[in-house]
Amino acid sequence: MASPRSRLAENKDLRLKKYGLFFLPLLLYILFLLVFCEFLIYYLVMHRCTWPEVTTAAERDHKVAPQSPLKAMFLADTHLLGEITGHWWDKLRREWQMERAFQSALWLLQPDIVFILGDVFDEGKWSSSMAWADDVARFRSMFRHAKYTELIAIAGNHDIGFHYDISEYKLKRFENVFNFKYGKIISRKGINFVLVNSVTLEGDGCPICKSAEAELHELSLTLNCSRKRNLQGTTTECKKAAKVPPSAPILLQHYPLYRRSDSDCSGEDSATPEEKNIEFKEKYDVLSQEASQRLIWWFQPRLILSGHTHSACEVLHNGTIPEISVPSFSWRNRNNPSFIMGSVTPTNSSLSKCFLPLENSVIYTYYTGGIPLVFLLLAYFQILNLPFHFAKRLARKIKLT
Repeated sequence: MASPRSRLAENKDLRLKKYGLFFLPLLLYILFLLVFCEFLIYYLVMHRCTWPEVTTAAERDHKVAPQSPLKAMFLADTHLLGEITGHWWDKLRREWQMERAFQSALWLLQPDIVFILGDVFDEGKWSSSMAWADDVARFRSMFRHAKYTELIAIAGNHDIGFHYDISEYKLKRFENVFNFKYGKIISRKGINFVLVNSVTLEGDGCPICKSAEAELHELSLTLNCSRKRNLQGTTTECKKAAKVPPSAPILLQHYPLYRRSDSDCSGEDSATPEEKNIEFKEKYDVLSQEASQRLIWWFQPRLILSGHTHSACEVLHNGTIPEISVPSFSWRNRNNPSFIMGSVTPTNSSLSKCFLPLENSVIYTYYTGGIPLVFLLLAYFQILNLPFHFAKRLARKIKLT
């Protein structure tokens, strides 16, 4: 005959087994929900993104061998939060989203080069040296990449401040991290990218603006001389100019070139109807008309990509030069972030858009996945039975009276 102590031990083992049979599948279900919403959903959504095809007329006519295009990713306005206005939960949620989106894109798409079109940080315009170092360390962790992928960032107003707030100190510390100050030419596979610090193009003759304009003028001379060499040999003016491929450049900057508003923009990631009718302020929302025309005249680009507005737009300048405004990459700025994928050759380019998971979709998945979980727990602990027991006892009392 079993002793009372052994029966107690058996009952305890049965209870533990009962708990295990219930809670283990429950924990596995919660783990799957987390893995799906925080990892798998990025691959499921972004696996549909493919590099666009690009060919030239000569390649189509089999006059030249097909070229291997440069695979370039363009994203904008990551706005990594700082210590002043960045709430810890906001940082955790949105920065995790950007990290997973970026790392998933690298694994799925394997780009040759990635450009971030300004506003890498949210508080670079006023952060202390310690806060800046912390933000840079988080950025390098989030946007880590293999050696075969090149990452290039240009300055935005949140990185170095608006024109009235720019200083040599802020410019220098951005340059120390990203090797970019006023402007530069990046040449890859015979393709020229012109990177412009559009925040410095105020045009009021300030020392920083003068330095920026002088450097951009030198870059334009370099590009124009490369075309002259290709067409008619070296001129006296071009003897000292650096040599770059003789192809029309792609212009990259943070501020868009001048346009009155986003009223003509369309697409699911364009501005809201209310925002589209708001007229842009020159030198704040967009570059001034004068600075815009100067950049076009200097560089004669075949394509322009910009950020800043957080919404998508496509416009034509001078009737022939397309400009693409790249939406924000962060859930903090829009529910449906995206980035641009470009297949680029020295004479041609083709662009497509890759959307990230919707923030609302992830929240909805958590809600729909959590509802059965709550009901299971309530049923297991018989909390759902309490109202029925109370109603039954109340009915019995009423019947007795």
